[in-house]
Amino acid sequence: MKQVIQNFKTGELYVDDVPVPSISKGMVLVENRYSLISAGTERGTVKVAKANLIGKAKQRPDLVAQVLQNVKKEGLKATLNKVKTKLDSLKALGYSTSGVVSASMDTKGIFKPGDRVACAGQDYASHSEMVGIPQNLVAKIPDNVSFEEASFTTLGAIALQGVRQSEPRLGDNICVIGLGLLGQITCQLLKANGCNVFGLDLSEKLVELSMQTGADMALLRNDSNLMSAIDNFTNGHGFDSIIITAAAPSNDPIELSAEIARKKGKVVVVGAVKMDIPRDPHFYRKELDLKMSCSYGPGRYDVDYEENGNDYPYAYVRWTEQRNMEAFLKLISSKKLDLKPLITHVYDITEAEKAYDIVLGKVEEPHIGILLKYEEGTEKQVTLVSVNKNKREAINTGFIGAGSFAQSYLIPNVKSWGASLDTVVTSKGITSKNVASKFAFNNSSSDAADIFNEKSIDTVFIATPHNSHASYAIRAIADNKNVFVEKPLAMNYNELEQVKEAYEKNPVNLMVGFNRRFAPVSEEIKREFQNLGEPLVVNIRVNAGFIPKDHWTQNENLGGGRVIGEMCHFIDLMQFFTDSKPVKVYAESISSTNEKLKTDDNISIVVKFDNGSIGNLVYLANGDKSLPKELIEVFGGGKIGRIHDFRYGELHTGNSVKKIKLDGKGHKQEVHTFLDTIKNAKEAPISFTSIYDTTLVTFKIIDSLSTGLPQTI
Repeated sequence: MKQVIQNFKTGELYVDDVPVPSISKGMVLVENRYSLISAGTERGTVKVAKANLIGKAKQRPDLVAQVLQNVKKEGLKATLNKVKTKLDSLKALGYSTSGVVSASMDTKGIFKPGDRVACAGQDYASHSEMVGIPQNLVAKIPDNVSFEEASFTTLGAIALQGVRQSEPRLGDNICVIGLGLLGQITCQLLKANGCNVFGLDLSEKLVELSMQTGADMALLRNDSNLMSAIDNFTNGHGFDSIIITAAAPSNDPIELSAEIARKKGKVVVVGAVKMDIPRDPHFYRKELDLKMSCSYGPGRYDVDYEENGNDYPYAYVRWTEQRNMEAFLKLISSKKLDLKPLITHVYDITEAEKAYDIVLGKVEEPHIGILLKYEEGTEKQVTLVSVNKNKREAINTGFIGAGSFAQSYLIPNVKSWGASLDTVVTSKGITSKNVASKFAFNNSSSDAADIFNEKSIDTVFIATPHNSHASYAIRAIADNKNVFVEKPLAMNYNELEQVKEAYEKNPVNLMVGFNRRFAPVSEEIKREFQNLGEPLVVNIRVNAGFIPKDHWTQNENLGGGRVIGEMCHFIDLMQFFTDSKPVKVYAESISSTNEKLKTDDNISIVVKFDNGSIGNLVYLANGDKSLPKELIEVFGGGKIGRIHDFRYGELHTGNSVKKIKLDGKGHKQEVHTFLDTIKNAKEAPISFTSIYDTTLVTFKIIDSLSTGLPQTI
């Protein structure tokens, strides 16, 4: 299928063929008919991508701060690799489309193939022939509303939410500052609500358009008679509300709003404007309300609503993102809005570059609503796209999942070893195409079946969200493919037993991404404690840092939480140092009524091993980032080994300290060791029994927290 793409590193914008997106539970697959280019928003997005590195940094200082913090935590080299991976990516453009449902997995059974729908969402409702949309960002189109009109729905929902924040009443005098696409729609919505509407803009053409379509009066910002006109329009009282839909680096919209508002009036900010709020004379003395409008409405930026498909109760949250979309479509249907005068250009998807030339000012042409059109009936639902024709090596790999971790730590190390990269699969076709191009895979795909059905692919790397690890591993084992699965192996007892059953039937090379045991400093310290003939004590302190509850890793059904998803690393490391099987575990976490905290993110765990060794894990999310993340200590035989955040180690023995100048967390070594094992038909570097026991211990930790009792392994 065809999609508009921008390379975030170079700024190049083009149309390319990518795999059709895949959908999962709670999503709808839609064949686009039209999509709307939101000139203001997309112009800013495209300009950031076209800027050089310094320009990008100036426009996103928040990301610069993250980079500097990451340097302190992981070092300069690792941080540079992450930054390069992020920069060298392809970006989807667009967030407002209309089309026909091709397939639906929505949990409420609302959408059926053939339904006409409007779609919303950055990275979902893209300028693309096919889009996969979460169910709460889809709305049915009334029969008498055209696809062209419906493609405005996302912008309409944004405008409608701004209007709702102003709480307009019949007869209110309301000023709209900024008469671009959002402002024009806002004027029409206010007029439909029975308000007296006054528009302001810097463009004479936009002022004229608003007078034709919605505003009772509109003037240029620099009109010498502006204040007099406002006094006459409001009978000298000032506006009941001002809605700022402009996008400007200037503070003028804020200052002007305060000046022209009536006493106890409202100022609603919808557009991206500078917000230096002057206390005097107006905001304070008039006792003005300043309100922010958040995009499409309640549900925006809430993962549980947008991605997990959980709606808010109608009785308590009357207007959500989806309900705003539906209301906007009904207003079009009832002829309360006229969007046709706002459409200035329509281009076929293949001519998208011409449309963006206008948006970016390369071609000087008056414009406001620019639509991209998609042909019906063409073959679009192709999951596999050929990218290269590289020679296949002795080990031929496929990747299911290729997020930033896989791109930073797995794919480069597979490539450096010398295995061939055959096919990469991600749910979004643009991502798989980007990864395939960047790392020279032969194929990009959005369907894991393209890997499992390809007999020449003998080794599968699984780096998807945690809830799919077990099922993909089982399928790969059944297809007699070697498997590297990122941790965790499974999310629950049932999945673990299913993996075990599959492995026992067909014992392929199976590896789980427990990289820390392969770190050079870990192996050096392990050698110092071999053949002691006595138990060890292993202390591990992890200053992990806070992760909010709505992060996908914390989702019980998607990531499984940090006990299952992260602490497995350290249970494996204990097994590595002790060379022993875990037999008992006991865990205690903090208790707190703070709703932001996930209590088992702050936990103390004791593991007993069958050779008498003890492992202590203190995992913390309530510390400070200035402290290094990981400290590992191994005690036994009159020696102490210490690992400082895998940057270096120490060996304390004979009343002296030996510094071990080895760094790295073992990502390269684990991948290379796994591939060496396959090539040389050697024994697995981590036995399946050990992998099984590590995973089992994490489940027992949760049981211990629930019961308050030690659990036997």
